[in-house]
Amino acid sequence: MPFQFGNEVCQPAFGNKATPKVSYGQRFPEACAKHCRDTFSSSRVYIISSKSLSTNTTALQRLRDALGDRVAGVRIGISSHTPLAEVVEAVKEARGLDIDCIVTLGAGSLTDAAKLVRFALANSAETEQDMDTLWGTAQSNPNLRKNLVKPTIPLIHIPTSLSGGEYQAIAGGTESTGHAKRTFHCELEPQLVIQDPELCLTTPQWVWLSTGIRSVDHCVETLCSLLSNDLGDEWAARGLPKLISGLLDSKSDPASLDARHLCQQGVVEAMCAVSSGVPLGASHAIGHQLGPLGVGHGETSCILLPAVCKYNLAQKVNVERQAFVTSLLLKQKQVQQLLQARDIDPNQVDLGDILYLVISALEMPQSLEAAGIGHDKLDTLARNSLDDIWIRTNAVPITEASQVMQILDMCARNKQ
Repeated sequence: MPFQFGNEVCQPAFGNKATPKVSYGQRFPEACAKHCRDTFSSSRVYIISSKSLSTNTTALQRLRDALGDRVAGVRIGISSHTPLAEVVEAVKEARGLDIDCIVTLGAGSLTDAAKLVRFALANSAETEQDMDTLWGTAQSNPNLRKNLVKPTIPLIHIPTSLSGGEYQAIAGGTESTGHAKRTFHCELEPQLVIQDPELCLTTPQWVWLSTGIRSVDHCVETLCSLLSNDLGDEWAARGLPKLISGLLDSKSDPASLDARHLCQQGVVEAMCAVSSGVPLGASHAIGHQLGPLGVGHGETSCILLPAVCKYNLAQKVNVERQAFVTSLLLKQKQVQQLLQARDIDPNQVDLGDILYLVISALEMPQSLEAAGIGHDKLDTLARNSLDDIWIRTNAVPITEASQVMQILDMCARNKQ
């Protein structure tokens, strides 16, 4: 059915968990005001808003107008990779305002920042030194507190990208001293995610499309995993066609609310797959190390995912799983049109080929060279990738830097 605003749909994003709930069908200001008032009885709302949305659109003002005197404070912008110094600033401000709800408007680092702010508030963390006692696990962080307190302040996300982080309890933050990025298990998922495809028309196209491929990566690496489960496979197989169709339609018709809504629905199913606990593979693992070199998370998937699929297929380890995903994508009308336009026989393509064609049609970077990553950085990138938890759960377990280099060599330059 075509998307239209009217009656709100509000339901659990993941069928087997109460939170987060996902809301769509109402414009974001009205939906947020309704839930702050009726669902959470919040009267002291702290907004963390994207700087670009705040300065280039009326989105923040519309939200403030809808919430009225419930707005206790507003923070504009969080820097890339969520610096913990900025998180601590927001914690101090929020504590002084006696807030009872946090709302994020936008995507990226501010999503993680809001999770960390409420986690810090629950655990009386006020400095970076305090934050150092909240991240990781007992195995990875000797300073981790034995007893962590779950947050109680409701958290509402109004996202404008397709990365899907707003559906998870985990968050990343970068410490000031060594610039290490820490992973925090924030004990409780956000309560509510409000989807508004009209708001997402303000998102730069490259952000929308590249983060969409990140969610495609979630689905593909779930379906291609040799350690997957029925639940993960079911959700990934639902979400992947929606994402592929929605992204290609978003590219051809950037004003289409139907395409944006389809993408947002696909992200929910991709995150359902992620929440099933399936360990992912080398595209994610290498991408985690490529990101700090200045490549966006979505763009890392654009570059790495086709190559990783081809690498695994060449080793003949997940042939049947890749064949299933290939057949799923070949049923998509837009994929069929891409093949016809290039005069490519659908019987002669593999999964990596199809993904490369889709990403090419979206005009996203497809090589390390296009992302500004020179050959001089590859050795370090390969070695660092071996430390990621998902490098060994790749369909071909990767234990040597030389294996990573094979993948990096495959995506060094665009295909001719």
